Amino acid sequence: MILSFRWYGESDPVTLDKIRQVPVLKGIVSALYDVPLGETWPLEKIESLKAAVERKGFVLSAIESIPVHENIKLGRPDRDVLIDKYCASIRNMGKAGVPVLCYNFMPVFDWTRSNMAMPLPDGSNALSYDDVEVLKMDLSKGTKDLPGWSTSYDAKELRALLDGYKELSEEGLWENLKYFLEKTVPVAEESNVKMAIHPDDPPWSIFGLPRIIRDEASYDRFVTLVDSPNNGFSLCSGSLGARPDNDLPAMIRKFGGMGRIHFAHVRNVKITGKGAFHETAHPTESGSLNMFEIMKAYADTGFTGPMRPDHGRMIWGETGKPGYGLYDRALGAMYLAGLWEALQQKK
Repeated sequence: MILSFRWYGESDPVTLDKIRQVPVLKGIVSALYDVPLGETWPLEKIESLKAAVERKGFVLSAIESIPVHENIKLGRPDRDVLIDKYCASIRNMGKAGVPVLCYNFMPVFDWTRSNMAMPLPDGSNALSYDDVEVLKMDLSKGTKDLPGWSTSYDAKELRALLDGYKELSEEGLWENLKYFLEKTVPVAEESNVKMAIHPDDPPWSIFGLPRIIRDEASYDRFVTLVDSPNNGFSLCSGSLGARPDNDLPAMIRKFGGMGRIHFAHVRNVKITGKGAFHETAHPTESGSLNMFEIMKAYADTGFTGPMRPDHGRMIWGETGKPGYGLYDRALGAMYLAGLWEALQQKK
């Protein structure tokens, strides 16, 4: 296992110099943030990112992520051109020696929250989600005022996308995902890159949009779309764990045993009702997930890929990108490292 940390590049207030003071961290997960959506990631920029990471003593353990254009998800006429550019990015990742690509296939909205700073009893704050609050959100002005959403669509653009997805069923989205994978996975095989799809977050439909990577049954279906060891998962305990019917240790054992988990996001959540949860500190006692059993499943299946503490609380007065402060994620990294060391000693 390569314990890793998400870094948002040179503009990130959580600098590599700060991250390197967390003694258990060996890898960095990052991306290029100045390449327009749908364009190919230049080799020289990937190599420059990798070099910046390596100068501080880390490995660039994964790219998270190269966004998939909405026209690919919708199956529009220009998807082949866009997929060709995506394949070129994968080839450049391979040339640069970056082994894992995290991506998602969520329509329009990436991970979605209703509150970016929910106060917790200990004085910290965390990301939270509630279906009731999300249904009240006003989409008439586009996405710029929605919590947690970084891609800016104006009202007209957003309406066009939502109308497009109204005509696309879940089955249609599955078909378009299969088409995408049939084009990209062979390139990933040739390039020694493991493609790792992230689950929908939250793992159910929002705003009437189809969301299909959400539970064990969808994972079963996904691995059959293109049967390749390079076609696998970024298994996120916090995303899948928002559904109490997802048995995460069992899923890790099943798909990890198949060699299909290429990247692990490990965090806890507290389920507070139907369609409602908030994020917590990483330890088991803080939330609804058994973090020991999750880590044990990874250890028992011999997981060797990158693993990162995912969203943290904002603690000790820290401000910055919600969920991506330094302090609580550093605590999470130390907690996961402690569990992992104990599990390795038991072998």
